[in-house]
Amino acid sequence: MRVHHLNCATMRPPLAPVMVAHVLLVERDEGLLLVDTGFGTGDVADRRRLGRPFAALVRPDLDPAETAAAQVAARGFDSADVTDIALTHLDLDHAGGLADFPQARVHVFGAELDAATAPRLSERARYVAAQWAHGPQWVRHDEPGDHWFGFPAVQALSDDVLLIPLPGHTRGHCGVAVRRADGHWLLHAGDAFFDGRQVLSPARCHPALGGFQVLMATSNRQRRENLARLQELAAGHREDITVFCAHAKATYDRLAAAAAAERS
Repeated sequence: MRVHHLNCATMRPPLAPVMVAHVLLVERDEGLLLVDTGFGTGDVADRRRLGRPFAALVRPDLDPAETAAAQVAARGFDSADVTDIALTHLDLDHAGGLADFPQARVHVFGAELDAATAPRLSERARYVAAQWAHGPQWVRHDEPGDHWFGFPAVQALSDDVLLIPLPGHTRGHCGVAVRRADGHWLLHAGDAFFDGRQVLSPARCHPALGGFQVLMATSNRQRRENLARLQELAAGHREDITVFCAHAKATYDRLAAAAAAERS
C-alpha cells in the first residue's frame, strides 16, 4: 500500500507551536483510504460553524488548498476514489472533511459514534454535527477481537488496517494502524498525545501542549495510561513501527519528506 502524508489543517494557537492535522491517504487496490480528514470544504466556506471559542483557541488558517478533497484531487484522484475513511475520533478538527467524500464508508469505534451523536453536556462543544449532516455510511466497530503488538485491535478493512482503542482524549478515541507494502507499520495515534517528542526517550512536551492535553481529556487517567503504553511500544519496536500523533508539525514534516523521497 502506498501512503501519502497530508496536512489538512494548519493551526496557530497562542503560546504553543504551530499545529497540523496529519492525515494519511492510502492507495489500496480496493480504493483510497483516508485516516482522519482534518477540516473540510464546508468548514472553510462557513467558518462560523467551528465556533468562536475554538477559532480563538487554535486560530486555524482554513486554507481551501489544505482540505483533503483538494489534496486528493492534486494527486490525480477523484473524490469518489475514496472508498473508506478511518477516524481516530470525531472532534471537529478530525472529521470536517467527511462530507467531501459522501460515498465513503466511515469506520469509527461505537463509543465515539455514541459520544458524537448523543454527547454529554461536557462533550457538546467538541463535536460539530453539521460535519456529518449528510448522513455518512457509518461502519461501527465495537469489541476488539484481535491483538496487535500487545494492544487490543479490530480489523477495519483487512489485517493491514486496524483500529487500536486508545480512550482518554475522547470516549471512543483510537489509533489507526496501517501496514505499508514493505511491512512497516504506521500508527496514527490521533490525539493520544500532542507533542511528537512524547514518544521519544527522554520524553518531552511543550508546556502549552501538555496543559491542552489535560484540558481536552475526557479521562486524563486513561490518557496517561495509554501514553505510557505508546511510549513502550515506540521504544521497543523502532524498526517495525512508527508512532505519531495528529498535530506535531515536526513529525509530519519528517514523515512527509521521507515518503516523498521514496516516491521520487
